[in-house]
Amino acid sequence: MFNRRKFIKASALSAGLLAIDKSSIVNVVPQNNQKAANFPIVISTWDFGIAANADAWKVLSTGGRALDAVEQGVWVPEADEKNQSVGYGGLPDRDGRVTLDACIMDEQGNCGAVLALEYIKHPISVARKVMEKTPHVMLAGDGALQFALEQGFKKENLLTPASEKAWKEWLKTAKYAPVMNIENKLYQKAAPQKLPGNQYNHDTIGMLAIDAKGNISGACTTSGMAYKLHGRIGDSPIIGAGLYVDNEIGGATSTGVGEEVVRNVGSFLVVELMRQGYSPEAACKEAVMRIIKKKPETAKNIQVGFLAINKKGEYGAYAIQQGFSYAVCNAEKQDLLIKGKSYY
Repeated sequence: MFNRRKFIKASALSAGLLAIDKSSIVNVVPQNNQKAANFPIVISTWDFGIAANADAWKVLSTGGRALDAVEQGVWVPEADEKNQSVGYGGLPDRDGRVTLDACIMDEQGNCGAVLALEYIKHPISVARKVMEKTPHVMLAGDGALQFALEQGFKKENLLTPASEKAWKEWLKTAKYAPVMNIENKLYQKAAPQKLPGNQYNHDTIGMLAIDAKGNISGACTTSGMAYKLHGRIGDSPIIGAGLYVDNEIGGATSTGVGEEVVRNVGSFLVVELMRQGYSPEAACKEAVMRIIKKKPETAKNIQVGFLAINKKGEYGAYAIQQGFSYAVCNAEKQDLLIKGKSYY
């Protein structure tokens, strides 16, 4: 005979056992992953990522937090006046104004960004202040500058003589046609091009790090496309486009023509593909293929690349065109530069 009281009691007991089993699985998996993981580790886009990684490693190698590491790491290209695609010395917009974009994201999903920020050498640090000191995610233009000054940042001229000279040369023709992979000095040596005097780059540094605790953070910072329309924003400061971090899965960042990355929410897509079981490289490749399939004719003439790392510390990259490179730094190697795979 069916006994309702015994049935309810047995069901409750079974449910409790299932809850216990599920809880134990959740606790075991991260421990197993952490044991097999390759971290601390930091990766970043392009050959100038080597120097950036070196400074990030100073934080990671002493047990520091990934968030501090990526901020400190990207300070290097932001302050390098010879790097005309990031920070101080970045090539200006067509009005001669240097405007910077940056975003940062930590292991808890907190994020901050600044868009079209002028006169501040380290936009990544302003982005972190937005994340930590305001209820907002993004501040733009004059509002971002006002906030930065209130936070104690120094106002200074970011247009160096070299960048001003290049801009004035560009004004003679005002031709707007980005040169692919001009950011990669090694690629230029391997495949020399006759670059015009008004040549310009269109890049960023994206950095991803995993600290000794297995926590992931990322940063992305750029001066954007040179000679762009004043106020133009690419993918770099947009969470989900230029950068995305999910501490359970991994992180991704992008480089190249930001408009196509924004249209495909590229970095978020890469992380979600890793959630589905794709390796970092396979996820980056699929994101690139989405761009190519949607706009095959456009893709032939632009560069877009993705760089990703998963929770285990495995990393990979993929780009539309040849020439994309990325830097890796861990306990075994501090200056590793890897040529990313590409479609063309």
